[in-house]
Amino acid sequence: MSELKPYDLIVIGGGAAGFFGAINAAQRKPGLRILILEKSPKLLSKVKVSGGGRCNVTHHCFEATPLSQHYPRGQKELKKLFRMFQAKETVEWFTKLGVSLKAEDDGRMFPVTDDSQTIIDCFLEQAKSFNIEIRTSSEVEKIVLSKGQFELSIRKDTSLISKNILVAIGGHNHTEPYNFIRDLGHTVIPTIPSLFTFNDLEKKFKDLMGVAVPDAEIKIAGTKLSERGPVLITHWGLSGPAVIKLSAWAAEYLHQLKYEFTALVNWTGTMTEDELRNVLLTQKSERGKQKILTNTMFGLPSRLWERLVGLTEIDSAKIWAEASNKDINRLIEFLIRCPFQIKGKTTFKEEFVSCGGVDLKEINLETMESTKVPGLYFAGEVLNIDGETGGFNFQAAWTTAWVAAQALINKKALN
Repeated sequence: MSELKPYDLIVIGGGAAGFFGAINAAQRKPGLRILILEKSPKLLSKVKVSGGGRCNVTHHCFEATPLSQHYPRGQKELKKLFRMFQAKETVEWFTKLGVSLKAEDDGRMFPVTDDSQTIIDCFLEQAKSFNIEIRTSSEVEKIVLSKGQFELSIRKDTSLISKNILVAIGGHNHTEPYNFIRDLGHTVIPTIPSLFTFNDLEKKFKDLMGVAVPDAEIKIAGTKLSERGPVLITHWGLSGPAVIKLSAWAAEYLHQLKYEFTALVNWTGTMTEDELRNVLLTQKSERGKQKILTNTMFGLPSRLWERLVGLTEIDSAKIWAEASNKDINRLIEFLIRCPFQIKGKTTFKEEFVSCGGVDLKEINLETMESTKVPGLYFAGEVLNIDGETGGFNFQAAWTTAWVAAQALINKKALN
């Protein structure tokens, strides 16, 4: 049997971080023997579905410190990494390859084509031009380090040898995909969901599904955890950017609660109880003849206002002049502390984002190389890094993969 010729780099994971790492290594040093292994039959599946099929590539935040503040886990580490490669560099990287990005009002950045296939085609073309080999349906079961080289066992009894490995398997909601990483001596912090919506146990608002408030505040009762932004009522409970952002920052706490808690919504956004009381008392004195039920306030959708008034048990025919202190007090409660009894969550299956992964303490952040196993690199969501919704998770993937690729190329063994 002839001896296996080693690859210079094997990338485990055919997603965003894997492709970005492989391509950047090839761009810096054409001629490297690179292989991408993807365990599923599909490549770049998360890129395909991201942003509703438009691919939310990054976020229009071009300074390292503010950008790092969008990551519940990995913030301190990413602050350093973003000084090497951040959103500005991401935009430039894609632009050089003919893919222009645009920023939307909320800062999210997409290809001008509004089509994730543009990003996928860019990666596949680059991989082809640098002769990067790609194998799908190839799951790594075991890695053994022998004589300074890695031997990988793939399902179907295939063995491969490589001088370096970049692990970019993404985040998973079960432990099995991380087994070969643990076997190499790494600590994997148990993964739990991040970025999810809240399921309302009572479903008092179910018939208002689709109603959205562009500037509301949602908080978790009994804590200081809160977020402000658009809140959407769904048939299962609460969603929208504010809810999903809160789920990221509260991921570990809510997991401990088994996703049973009270969420309080301030439909006015930032109003305090005293401010709201003054507004309502002014309404009572200046617009006393108007019906409370039909006199929608604070720019709220009329259906939502009517529901909140209904919950206060104010008579539908009552006018503002007849509003009692009890009426005012109850209305204040439902406007700024509207309670939702949450039981359970809904995650985005294809866009599943995990909190947890390879412990960052075991990674050299200058290079993304393992401090335990020389030649072993990590990038993307396999690490204990996760961001808010809005392009931040992809940016962490681009950054960590780019840093790993640069470090790899600078190794004496490849020169």
